[in-house]
Amino acid sequence: MPYKLSQRSLNELQGVNPKLVAVVKRAIEVTEVDFGVTQGLRTLEEQKVLFANKATTTMKSKHLVGDAVDVVAYINGKVSWQLHVYDEIADAMKQAAKEVGVPMRWGAAWTVPDIRIWGGTMEEAMLAYVDTRRSQGRRPFIDGPHFELM
Repeated sequence: MPYKLSQRSLNELQGVNPKLVAVVKRAIEVTEVDFGVTQGLRTLEEQKVLFANKATTTMKSKHLVGDAVDVVAYINGKVSWQLHVYDEIADAMKQAAKEVGVPMRWGAAWTVPDIRIWGGTMEEAMLAYVDTRRSQGRRPFIDGPHFELM
């Protein structure tokens, strides 16, 4: 079933880099999981609040310059935060990024610098990231709803 972005999602894409907008718009056409955009461009004040609340790990977010988006998955019309649906959305983002020709990173696979060139599924990319972090004795930071330009 083809999905489309709601007006709310389109509003959230205002001020976002047109290349990223093109990827998101193509991804919604090819995804198997419905999604919406919850945040695109972010103000410095919003970033400070998120940082203070430990909802982000950086003050240098790509949201500040319109080079990142956060999405939310919908299963049967209801919001879902189950991680496995976000790797399916990431597969659609990967396909869209390839088609549009835009290098992208996914927030659940930080060690993959460009999801277009990852040879497997995005679930496999996430698991590889988790393995890398654990082998370094570090905790992985999984941000499944986050996608950014590289």
